Amino acid sequence: MDFSPSAAAESLRERLQGFMDAHVYPAEREVLQALDAEVRPGVPFPGVLVQLRERAKDEGLWNLFMPDAEYGPGLSNVDYGLLCETMGRSPVAPMVFNCHAPDTGNMEILAEHGTAAQKERWLNPLLEGEIRSCFSMTEPHTSGSDPTGLRTRATLQDGEWVIEGRKWYTTGAVGAAVAIAMVVTDPDAAPHQRASMILVPIDTPGLEVLRSISVMGHDKGPGHCELVYDGCRVPEANLLGARGAGFTIAQNRLGPGRIHHSMRALGAAERGFELMCIRANDRVAFGGPLADKQFIQDFVARSRMEIDAARWMVLHAAWKMDSAGKGAARQEISMAKVMAANVCMDVLDRAIQVHGGLGVSDDTPLALMWRENRVLRLVDGADEVHKMAIARRELRRRRPEAPAPAERVPAPEAVSG
Repeated sequence: MDFSPSAAAESLRERLQGFMDAHVYPAEREVLQALDAEVRPGVPFPGVLVQLRERAKDEGLWNLFMPDAEYGPGLSNVDYGLLCETMGRSPVAPMVFNCHAPDTGNMEILAEHGTAAQKERWLNPLLEGEIRSCFSMTEPHTSGSDPTGLRTRATLQDGEWVIEGRKWYTTGAVGAAVAIAMVVTDPDAAPHQRASMILVPIDTPGLEVLRSISVMGHDKGPGHCELVYDGCRVPEANLLGARGAGFTIAQNRLGPGRIHHSMRALGAAERGFELMCIRANDRVAFGGPLADKQFIQDFVARSRMEIDAARWMVLHAAWKMDSAGKGAARQEISMAKVMAANVCMDVLDRAIQVHGGLGVSDDTPLALMWRENRVLRLVDGADEVHKMAIARRELRRRRPEAPAPAERVPAPEAVSG
């Protein structure tokens, strides 16, 4: 196994780091405030972010996630994962480079499953950065960890899909142009063949963005939204991929997405770790710098080991995806996703603790990064679901083979004398 980046990826990483130092970190707070103040229906990006995005596009730091060279640089999962870590150091960086969720996953499945007309209408504007999209699957009245229970229905009537139902935690719906809705089209089919994906323009009559849900006190910007589909009608041609293939397409979307999320989480952890070390060296308490205190040294040592271990685990999963395919790497992807999300939380929590009251304020990026990354233990599969799947695969591998059927022997009372 060789996790060394390719020459192309190493060059891109150096350029990314330079761009972030020069343009992203200095504008970080301004971009966050502008996202809250300016994003609204019809306005996907605030002005300051548009300027950064145009500069990034001009410098060739754009659509880095696309594995198909037709649409992007065509990087491997290992190569792009390393770039994800760099972008994950700032909560605004992925959007600067048009590499932000959920648009990345939506573009990937549009490229793989979309018709020529769908690509022309939706994929191309997304690739150009002209619009945003959202992914509408989770529902308030069913378990998000078990999407076989989805209730939102789409019925085919006179060449149109008529959609009825309610969704929530549809990330990025405010200012988005289109939603990819996961809906039940075949209620009598097998559980994993009931659902399909349908492209629904946000301004379609019958689709209402009901509210942006307050998440840890924040309900501005693109939002995490509750949507109501009430007799919402779209053409039959808006079906994305085959009818009944919603789960298959969702799995195509989730495999790479889990790697991207994991590496971005490690980028946040690495930045938190650096801030923790700087604070420990600078802050004096009880007669000396915090760095001289044994419990702080324990924070630093454990954080360094955990970040590095998680990074190798994620890169191993990415390598297996590259070498053997998404299906063969399911176990490694699940383990990496759980590991990275928890390491991120643990390291950021230690960094906050070392900063004291300053750490829970918004005078440093630590509190924001903790709030933004806490959801990673839920999205793309909750920790508990991944652990259950990990355990089942391991137990299945070690399950003893059923004994060969014994030669049938008549019961004693059936033997004649």
